[in-house]
Amino acid sequence: GEFWLGSPASETGHQEDETRHLVQITKPFYFSAHEVTQKQYESVMGYNPTHSKDADKPVENVSWNEAVDFCGKLSEQEGHQYRLPTEAEWEYACRAGTTTAYSFGDDASRLGQYAWYSGNSDYITHTGGEKLPNPWGLYDMHGNVWEWCQDWYGAYPSGSVSDPLGPASGAGRVHRGGDWSGEGVKCMSARRGPISSRTRGKHLGFRIAMSPTAAAEKAVPK
Repeated sequence: GEFWLGSPASETGHQEDETRHLVQITKPFYFSAHEVTQKQYESVMGYNPTHSKDADKPVENVSWNEAVDFCGKLSEQEGHQYRLPTEAEWEYACRAGTTTAYSFGDDASRLGQYAWYSGNSDYITHTGGEKLPNPWGLYDMHGNVWEWCQDWYGAYPSGSVSDPLGPASGAGRVHRGGDWSGEGVKCMSARRGPISSRTRGKHLGFRIAMSPTAAAEKAVPK
């Protein structure tokens, strides 16, 4: 597919690091409908680092390094190529064909129907799937926990690009989507920021992508 990554300067909440540019996604990928849960994480890693324990809530207090380690171990267990999504893949999936501030439109008053954030969360995480999904059936792309992406954080290119992987190095890794403790503007589709790959926190979780292989194509139901 092809989409506009970032946000226009006219959008309420626009940041300077969200320079809008055209991105082509030429390689297919699978994307998990939910954030990785504590139960899923513990089944692979053998422990649960989460502050707010509940098997069906998203795992949090996970560093970028630990999220990558989870993907590697899950890949070994199941024989598929699991990984963190690139920043471009994440926003492509979040937008689900939309060009608005959120995947449901520009009306921020509707955010509570789709996201757990400071306005409705009681300052705790919540079980995935309790809010409405985006147009592609993905839950909690806005709010609940921030989600790690593969990329180093850096300035966007000025022109159109295909399958961007981000800069070769940087001061931190990209996190996306907003969380239970932040204001609604931080849940916008284009909102991004850097965090050290070693950082853990009650607000940091992740979801995974899978690169298709011949074996995976046969295994995943259509």
